[in-house]
Amino acid sequence: MAYSVEHRSFTEIRRRDRAVTDEAWIQALLHRAPFAALATVVDGQPFINSNLFVYDEAAACIYMHTARTGRTPDNVATSERVCLSISEMGRLLPADVALEFSVEYSGVVVFGSATIVQDEAEASHALQLLLDKYFPHLQPGSDYRPTVPEELARTAVYRIVIEQWSGKRKAVDADFPGAFLYGHLPAPAVRPHQSGQQCTTQEETQ
Repeated sequence: MAYSVEHRSFTEIRRRDRAVTDEAWIQALLHRAPFAALATVVDGQPFINSNLFVYDEAAACIYMHTARTGRTPDNVATSERVCLSISEMGRLLPADVALEFSVEYSGVVVFGSATIVQDEAEASHALQLLLDKYFPHLQPGSDYRPTVPEELARTAVYRIVIEQWSGKRKAVDADFPGAFLYGHLPAPAVRPHQSGQQCTTQEETQ
């Protein structure tokens, strides 16, 4: 029977053997992922904005920011429904048949609502969380000047309230034959004549 999405939950994974329901695993990925893709829809037209983000576990929300003017703030002001995608790529997995080539991955999809933060204290808090995530070795007040109200006025800070999420993961054994990371091709197999052994033809031995 063909897979149908009709009457199915947003978070239902077709490949149930790869679904991750462990909330600690999902939260860990949200904490460490370097960027996310935010999907918005206006008048049936989807848009994607890739951006830095921070997961506030205590508040069960995600913060990100953009300029005050642009497509994303306009879309969020029109429709608060959003979807956020976070993923990691593992090793590429070769096979003997083209259709069976694959890749390891981990991913989380978040469904929720996004609003532009109006409270100055919350906006400042969210921006500091972002700074702490990406520049943990630098401290406000000693290594740099903290954000001031005039700068907050130039930034749109988004609070994405997490309503549902789903996790998905594919991983194989560490010794999977030929597995390698993208951009790091494995060394080619060494043939006898490549390793310094002399190859001779029948004519040369006569």
